[in-house]
Amino acid sequence: MTKILTGGVGKTEVANAVKSLGLDGVEVAVSSDMDAAMKLRSGQADYFLGTCHTGAGASLGVLVGLVGQPTCHTFGRSVPTEDEVAALLADGKKVFGFSIDQIDVIAPLLARAVAARA
Repeated sequence: MTKILTGGVGKTEVANAVKSLGLDGVEVAVSSDMDAAMKLRSGQADYFLGTCHTGAGASLGVLVGLVGQPTCHTFGRSVPTEDEVAALLADGKKVFGFSIDQIDVIAPLLARAVAARA
């Protein structure tokens, strides 16, 4: 089972968007940034999807500091392609940030890509 944690200002909306997909092998839970960082570091969670108003710093600030920049990626205001997401996952990225006005597009894209890797 792959566990995705959600955080930031749109954490509930992201969790709902992922849950509505009904992906086999994917569990999603709303989390605080600190709790998510600890769960990722200890192996109790696999991925984190964070949101803020711009998709930049605040969506991942705590996670970058606690799990390290190499596992984090922010999309900012851009919408990635499926190939870009697949390449980021293949590169070991586990923590993603994006803006709240793009939840309906980016959250399902990331969740489906994660599920395809499980």
